[in-house]
This record gives sequence, structure tokens and C-alpha cells, in this order.
Amino acid sequence: MSTRKDAFSDGEYFHIFNRGVDKRITFSDERDIRRFYKSMVEFNAVDPIGSLYEKSFDQLGGPTAKSEEKLVNIIAYCLNPNHFHLILQQVNDGGISEYMKRLGGGYTWYFNNKYDRSGSLFQGRFKSVHVDSNEYLLHVSAYVNLNDRVHQLGGPTAKLVESVSSWSEYTDHKIQGICEKEIILGQFRNKNEYEKFARSSLESIIKRKEDLKDIGDFLLE
Repeated sequence: MSTRKDAFSDGEYFHIFNRGVDKRITFSDERDIRRFYKSMVEFNAVDPIGSLYEKSFDQLGGPTAKSEEKLVNIIAYCLNPNHFHLILQQVNDGGISEYMKRLGGGYTWYFNNKYDRSGSLFQGRFKSVHVDSNEYLLHVSAYVNLNDRVHQLGGPTAKLVESVSSWSEYTDHKIQGICEKEIILGQFRNKNEYEKFARSSLESIIKRKEDLKDIGDFLLE
């Protein structure tokens, strides 16, 4: 069994991402997006989750963790039609691995039942990059929050479902959301200052992306 280059350690931040097998669509409509988003909250608890795989999240209320003790802190996210990005901080031993196992398995179960398919939905094990400096954390937060714009989604996939990200949580004080935003926003005087930083960072990210032949190289550097 292969091992990851960077072991998951408590208190550390990681950029987590994966895409659909054979680059297929993983979110076909708004209900799919809502299901994955709700799963991000419901699966983030140390306590056993019982039959959550089979629950109809649409019958539940707003996002509520099953217990106060979480597996991870969610820093930022972006759900695109055929791939997703997360920034997670592990807060319990083995938290990221367990969280992603639940999240990927639970959503695949839902998707396969809804669309009458079988087999893997995502492309192997999720990918991870250790965010090993505060500067890196700030810039990767901009990359994830504005990821739909990084890829300049406007092709056929964009017609199926709009990407959903934590950008609105970071820029709209009326939205509480699910992210531990103050880890990032606390380093800026206000949300407007962060928004200005993120947009500026996005410009350089897009330029670098255009200069690379393989987006995988960009994600893993």
C-alpha cells in the first residue's frame, strides 16, 4: 500500500482535492451540491454516524454537527461540476482520513443510487498537499475560494450546475456558513482587505496556470 508524502498531523492544514473518475461530472444538479455540502457537516463528528449514508439530508434542517467534537476544521471549499477542493485542518488524530472516507463513500452511495450506476465515482484516493506556511495558507485560500474563476468555468459543465464555494462566507457578513473563517480573516483588517488580496492573488494564479501544460503539476507543486 502506498503512503502519502505528507502524513496528516493534528493542527496542520492540508489542501484536499479530487475529481470524477474519467473526469466525469460528479455534481449534476443543485440537489447534488446540497447533498455534498450537507455531508461535509454531518460527517464531521468524532461520534459514530450510524445510518447517515442512507439518510435523506433534504429532510434535515440547516447544517448541524452530530457532536461538538469534530474531526477537522473546514477552512475553505469549492465544489465544481467535476471536481472539488477543500482546505482542512486536522483537529483529531486520523481526522482527515476518516472524514474523507465518510464524505467520499457517503456521497458515492447517494450518487450511484440516484443515477442507477455502480462503481467508483471519484478518481482513486483523494489528493492532498500539506500547507506548510502561513503565506501558503493565505494564497491557497484564495485559490480555493475563487476556484471556479481559476478554471474560468464557462464550458458545457457550467450549464449543468453552478460551482459553489466558501467565497460568499468570506465576503458577506450575513452568511455564517461552515468554515473557520477567522483563521484567515483574522489576519486582515476587514473582509474588504481580504477580498482585495484574494482577487490580486487570483490574477497571478491564473497567469501561472496558463504557463503550465499540466494542471496536476500546478496543484501538486
